[in-house]
Amino acid sequence: MKDNSSLFDSIRVGKRGSRKKAEPAKQICAWAGCEKPGTHKAPLGRDREGQYLWMCIDHVREYNKNYNYFSGLDDQAIQKFQKESITGGRPTWQMGANRHSKYPPINDQDPRAAGADRLYNRRNPANAARATSRSRKLRPLEKKSFDDLNLPHGASSEEIKARYKLLVKQNHPDANGGDRSSENRLREIILAYKILQKAGLC
Repeated sequence: MKDNSSLFDSIRVGKRGSRKKAEPAKQICAWAGCEKPGTHKAPLGRDREGQYLWMCIDHVREYNKNYNYFSGLDDQAIQKFQKESITGGRPTWQMGANRHSKYPPINDQDPRAAGADRLYNRRNPANAARATSRSRKLRPLEKKSFDDLNLPHGASSEEIKARYKLLVKQNHPDANGGDRSSENRLREIILAYKILQKAGLC
């Protein structure tokens, strides 16, 4: 800023302590018949937020005991207020859609909504490509584990769990009349599942 600037000239600095603090205006208690100073604020009520009555300590306590923000509202109006206050009174939209979206909202009760992420990726192929690029590469041991469970490398968590249960039932000695010939295969299945579980894939 230049020394001869009009903005610079408009700045005035007074001496320290030269400005006196403004004393608060003395209020009288708003309670009928009370002449004590009103030193405490009490809210005026609903639809008058930010407005207060000034009262003495005794009367503000009495006022607060009987204060009811919802007085005059029926149960339905109170429930509506409580529901709106969760989001601060701001409008909200269903997950996956808003009023500006060109796609219809996804119904949470619809069983097809379980694959909403796949639906989202189908609508926008760029999202699918991004999701694929984010997924990490499988390690050799993890690939072998998928092969041991006879599953494709991109199998979902539910598919892994279902295949594991099925193979354990098939290869357990108890299911084969005590025949222990499938024990090695059972160990292989259990180890493969543990590896995939440790990797967070199921």
